[in-house]
Amino acid sequence: MKKFLPLIIIAILAIGAYSWAKGFNNTAVTLKESATKTWANVESSYQRRNDLIGNLVKTVQGAADFEKGTLTAVIEARAKATSINIDPTNITPEQLAKFNEVQGGLSGALKSLLVTVERYPELKANQNFLELQSQLEGTENRINVARDRFNGTVEPYNMHIKTFPNSLLAGLFNFEPMSYFKAEAGSEKAPDVDFNF
Repeated sequence: MKKFLPLIIIAILAIGAYSWAKGFNNTAVTLKESATKTWANVESSYQRRNDLIGNLVKTVQGAADFEKGTLTAVIEARAKATSINIDPTNITPEQLAKFNEVQGGLSGALKSLLVTVERYPELKANQNFLELQSQLEGTENRINVARDRFNGTVEPYNMHIKTFPNSLLAGLFNFEPMSYFKAEAGSEKAPDVDFNF
C-alpha cells in the first residue's frame, strides 16, 4: 500500500489541477462571450442611430433649404462612424479610443444639425422630423445604457482572469483583459448653453 501512496497523491493532485484549469477556462470563456455579446449590443445601438440619421437628413433636406455645410458634415461624420469596426474578442484601448472619436464626431455634427434646424419653424413643426428627433434622443439613451452594460460585463471577466491564482492560468490559456468603454476627453465638462433671444 505504501508504494502506491505517491501514485495516489499524484493522481489526486492531477485531477485537482485539471478541475481547477477546466473551471477557470470555462468560466473565462463564458464571461468573455457575455462581454462580446454586450459589445455587439453597443454596436447595434450605434447602427440604429446611423440608420435614424439617414432618415433625419432626408427629412431635413426635403423640408428646408439651409446651410449645406452642416448637412455635409453630418453625412461625412456618419460615413466615418460606420467605417470603424472593432473585433469584440480582442478590444484594445486604442480601438475603443478611435471608435469613441468617430462616434463623438458624429454626435457633434448631429448637434450642429439640430441647432441649425432651430432656425426653421416649418421644419420644427414637421411631424416626421419631430418623431425622428424623439427617436434619436431615445437611441442616445440606449447607447448610453448599452455602453454601461458592456462595462458591467467586462468587469467580472477582467476580475476573473486577473485575480490570483487565476492569473497564472490566464497567461497559459491566452486570456487578455478587455478594455472598458471610456468617455470622450473633455466630456466631464458641462457644455455651454447659450440662448440668443
